[in-house]
Amino acid sequence: MNNVFLTGHLVCSDQEQVGVVAQHLPLHIKLTRAEPGCISFEVNPTQDPLIWQVNEQFQDSNSFRAHQRRVAESEWGRVSAHVDRHYEIDGF
Repeated sequence: MNNVFLTGHLVCSDQEQVGVVAQHLPLHIKLTRAEPGCISFEVNPTQDPLIWQVNEQFQDSNSFRAHQRRVAESEWGRVSAHVDRHYEIDGF
């Protein structure tokens, strides 16, 4: 099975969204890194205070899909739903 890689950006529209991301991101990172099949998961601010760099690697498509399902049902998924995401996914 192939590793799945996601790279891209979270793009906040304003400082209110930045506050939501900053408040909820630490738990989201902790929970994601604990998921079976998560090899790496990094979300870091960029020089633009509205943009966060996202880099994820999962063991295979099943673990990546399980992550996506968990996120959709999580507090993070709910509070960050309006933050734009610009991602590329490789490895399917």
